[in-house]
Amino acid sequence: MKSTIERLREDLDAAKLRDPAARSSLEIAMLYPGLHAVWAHRAWHALWVRGFRFVARAGSQVTRWLTGVEIHPGATIGRRFFIDHGMGVVIGETAEVGDDVMLYHGVTLGGRQREGGKRHPTLGDGVAVGAGAKVLGPITIGAGSVIGANAVVTRDAPEDSILVGVPAKPRARREGPDSRAVLTAPEYFI
Repeated sequence: MKSTIERLREDLDAAKLRDPAARSSLEIAMLYPGLHAVWAHRAWHALWVRGFRFVARAGSQVTRWLTGVEIHPGATIGRRFFIDHGMGVVIGETAEVGDDVMLYHGVTLGGRQREGGKRHPTLGDGVAVGAGAKVLGPITIGAGSVIGANAVVTRDAPEDSILVGVPAKPRARREGPDSRAVLTAPEYFI
């Protein structure tokens, strides 16, 4: 298991990989609200799973006020998760986010029903979600998939899919760039 310092370095490296505007680890650590939200989520999630639910929810609301990113403390977030320009991102309580996932601003990982249980999406490893996209309900987006800006996704998608439109329909990705470098290949421009 990695130490806290190793995890922080891993997050900084993930930001450098995904954001061409990133100049230094210091700049990222001090000025990236998406990263601050992820770091705070780890603390609130630890309290949540230990039963300190009110404190965890209160802390997550303070983080939301400070960063503009709302991550429910019950959400499960993987390693090297990066939120670029995080304002307006919402991640619901039962959402599950894999490793090496990237979200842009305005993304919602939300629910569609009021019943209890699993209500929010699961994103596999290496998924990239474009600005303003809405991924709704207890669906699974397969590893390596890319969701275009402003897409509305309400159905499962297999691995290595491209999802665009309202409602979004998956199609197979062409061989090419790793989604961790995200949305830079011409085939992903919308």
